Amino acid sequence: MIDILESDEVRAARAEGRALVALESTIITHGMPWPQNLEVALSVEDEVRRAGACPATIAVINGRLHLGLDPAALRGLAQTKGVAKLSRADLAACLASGGTGATTVAATMIAAQLAGISVFATGGIGGVHRGAEMSFDISADLQELAQTPVTVVAAGAKAILDLPKTLEVLETLGVPVIAYGQDDFPAFWSRASGLRAPLRIDDPAEIARAHLMRGALGLPGGQLVANPVPEADEIPAARLAPLIAQAQTEAETQGVTGKAVTPFLLKRLFDLTDGASLEANIALVRNNARLGAAIAHAIGNAAQSRGGPAA
Repeated sequence: MIDILESDEVRAARAEGRALVALESTIITHGMPWPQNLEVALSVEDEVRRAGACPATIAVINGRLHLGLDPAALRGLAQTKGVAKLSRADLAACLASGGTGATTVAATMIAAQLAGISVFATGGIGGVHRGAEMSFDISADLQELAQTPVTVVAAGAKAILDLPKTLEVLETLGVPVIAYGQDDFPAFWSRASGLRAPLRIDDPAEIARAHLMRGALGLPGGQLVANPVPEADEIPAARLAPLIAQAQTEAETQGVTGKAVTPFLLKRLFDLTDGASLEANIALVRNNARLGAAIAHAIGNAAQSRGGPAA
């Protein structure tokens, strides 16, 4: 049995029957510099609270799996150097060795399921990297969506990825990809990718019913809810495409490979957009937190009407 250390806020929310929304911690440790990382983490949590749910930021600290971080723990994690970036492959080893690590999409889904949380709000999922037919570089997030029953709210997949191949793999794995409020699959910083999403649902309550129906059918895995970045904050795909191509060329020229590719590309896009990519990233994460809270509420209401748990 895994020992999960819950924050006072999370324990109180459970006792009161309030909805919980899982949040990842890599945005704190690997997404942006201090003190902006702490400011953004706090603002995302506040979005969940304002929507009437309880945020549960997940991290491993000194070998303990934390569900919810109080302000002091958040501040400490935001300033800690050398924090591991945890996915399915290294979560257990970090816990067993007493390490400290921030959870990616895959690891956050695993922890959320352990804690009985049905909804996880994040920025964007990983996917199939461009050139994967040679490198076989495919994010563990896709397999996690296929096997862990958590609804993930994200602004699609990061636009630096091969989006058509990402959608193909998700289809093969049987993962429902639901565009919220539009037909187009969003592309993280951009509202439109030019690719039609397999499903469209405009009502959080209907997304909640689909989540519960998958469980009733005994289907493994979760759902990807692709929530477009707010229109006022987006960077149009036409503007981004040449900048992404430039950043990828630079990565190849400089011999950047493996896990170093994504942070390199994100840093270059930040520079090439004069910081607009980061501002859009912050806006979309907050937007996803709001939608995640609405879906969590709806799941909780439906579960309570059936006599089940509300999380």
